Amino acid sequence: MDGDRRGWRECWLSGAVFAVCMAGTTLPTPLYPLYQEKFGFSELTVTVVYAVYAFGVIGVLLLVGNASDAVGRRAVLLCGLGFAAASAVCFLCATGLGWLYAGRLLSGLSAGLFTGAATAYVMELAPHGGASRATFVATAANMGGLGCGPLLAGVLAQYASWPLYLPFVVHLALVSGSAAVLLRLPETVRERSPLSTVRPQRPGLPAQVRAVFGPAAIASFVGFALFGVFTSVSPAFLAESLDVDNHAVSGLVVALAFFASTAGQLAVGRVGVGRSLPLGCAGLLAGLALLAGALRWDLMAL
Repeated sequence: MDGDRRGWRECWLSGAVFAVCMAGTTLPTPLYPLYQEKFGFSELTVTVVYAVYAFGVIGVLLLVGNASDAVGRRAVLLCGLGFAAASAVCFLCATGLGWLYAGRLLSGLSAGLFTGAATAYVMELAPHGGASRATFVATAANMGGLGCGPLLAGVLAQYASWPLYLPFVVHLALVSGSAAVLLRLPETVRERSPLSTVRPQRPGLPAQVRAVFGPAAIASFVGFALFGVFTSVSPAFLAESLDVDNHAVSGLVVALAFFASTAGQLAVGRVGVGRSLPLGCAGLLAGLALLAGALRWDLMAL
């Protein structure tokens, strides 16, 4: 019993570290309108800055995505926290667009290291027989952390001083605390090898999933592409088209998308895998219709 209690405590603590890292990747989202005013760039540039993150994630997953299997979970996660801290420093020091690109790239490297390693770590720290509950912890930490980032930044930017600095100072403090927690958690990889043994992974597809991969991949690509566009431009859309200048509201709108995604993933078990994909596509179309309706209503009001 004591072992189970300790195991769940470690599982939840690792999930909290996971959430802190992922929150940093979306922290700048409601702040982009302020950066636009400060540096004078366009909406297209906002989207490009936002997209740089993806290059960091994909690069890490392809090159060292399996590094934690060799060198250990904690070493990789500590490295990910280091990149998260470096990203926050870039935003704190930002005097031009280049700093934002660098911050987003480092944030992508951090997320790429964390996504697989932290999920595995959460699952491995859970007591035996707790796979279902550990999956909930990992999912909530991942998507919930992504949602907490813009919410935290929006609230601080709206109701506290130094809107372009305080969110990143707070995140640096959270990253420091997460590193301290991580150092106290046990390593779950028993047999470790040097980093030099890690080789880039070539994308592959098991034969048994090829029949369902196409439809799922297309739906996922479209969904995440629209999700990325929505989260990157929605603060500017709210400010310019709907006259909503409250940064906390902008952060909340973006956060709701991530929280809804978390709820959707947790509902798959009850809905069933077969019905999840069509229902998800229907929800995506409904969301697009609502966004289009909001824009049309605004244009009619002008």
